[in-house]
Amino acid sequence: MANNTQPNAEPINQKKFHFRNVLAISAAHATHDTYTGFLPPLLPIIIENLSITKTTAGLLTIFMRIPSLFQPLIGYLADHYNLRIIVILAPAITAALMSMVGVAPNVIVVALLVFLTGVSSASIHAVAPVITGRLSGTNLGRGMSFWMVGGEFGRVLGPLMIVLAIEYLTLKHTPWVMILGLITSLMLYFVLKDIPVEIKPKSGASTEVKAVLKKMGAFMLPMMILLLLRSLLFSGTTMFLPTFLIERGEGLFFSGAALSVLEGAGIIGALLGGSVSDKWGRKSIITFSILFAPLFTFLFLRSSGYFSMLWLALLGFSMLCITPPIMAMVQENFKENRSLANGLFMALNFITSSIGVFIVGKIGDNLGLQAAIGVGAISMLISLPLVFFLPKSK
Repeated sequence: MANNTQPNAEPINQKKFHFRNVLAISAAHATHDTYTGFLPPLLPIIIENLSITKTTAGLLTIFMRIPSLFQPLIGYLADHYNLRIIVILAPAITAALMSMVGVAPNVIVVALLVFLTGVSSASIHAVAPVITGRLSGTNLGRGMSFWMVGGEFGRVLGPLMIVLAIEYLTLKHTPWVMILGLITSLMLYFVLKDIPVEIKPKSGASTEVKAVLKKMGAFMLPMMILLLLRSLLFSGTTMFLPTFLIERGEGLFFSGAALSVLEGAGIIGALLGGSVSDKWGRKSIITFSILFAPLFTFLFLRSSGYFSMLWLALLGFSMLCITPPIMAMVQENFKENRSLANGLFMALNFITSSIGVFIVGKIGDNLGLQAAIGVGAISMLISLPLVFFLPKSK
């Protein structure tokens, strides 16, 4: 049975949606991911100032993402220890590290900063969704929507924030932007300090992990294939969208605006996807996404000019509404090992997304990005039968 690490704290109402707490964690997620979004705009500056190759610059992104593989371990520890401090400190740590990247004296220091940022990021993404889920009561999907929307806002705001900081503060003064992260951690401390944390009795780590993996096998295998097939479309329409539009003859402003439209509509999809799945079921939203995202992709590919923005908005909405129901499905089916299960899912998502980026890039080099995006749409569509192998909502 779960124990409370704060015996004098009032137990939380497990059926109530604790709006204030969920909103605070989601806002912290937004702040955290704002800072991780600094790296892409900083890469051209790092390449020029430190005289490194594009290949070396690309490795910096990998260094930031490698710690995601540790999320199952972090999740296991979170099931047995009170790791709430990770959620509280992560925005401040990530803010401090990423705010120093632009003034780092050499590429080794940059690599160390982004790797440590990756550790901080992996930690908060393994632990905070589970705390959010417990505070969401019977509206788990709604809680996952809040969590994901926070991250999407951060990814949209991050590049803008660092570009404005460089413009108005100059590069050498960019460390000052860490202040927002420090304030966020302070706010999060007062919001979460009295929230009781459920932990499990300690047992043999290897035995427990094997038992959970065996139990999750029937769930994670179809989920892994579904995530991989979806990742081709996701990568093609996020990572390579501006490049595709510029190659097609559109201007730089139009290409940037198109990505903003896609991500902005995705925020709405993420917000509604989990909430609606609480009432209509997880599988129904997942099925909706698998059917309609490819449709809107093909309509986008056959359109041009500003009319294509309509299809991009519908594509972003339908493509990103799938993630909150999936995250809710993971937590509600493994309540005894929520953090471990969430950590495994996040690591799996990292692996499949990395494979997806590589495949889309290869197809784009050989056949063109239009063909790569089309293949991504088809691959997502053929994942539909996998929905029948996913567990029912609980």
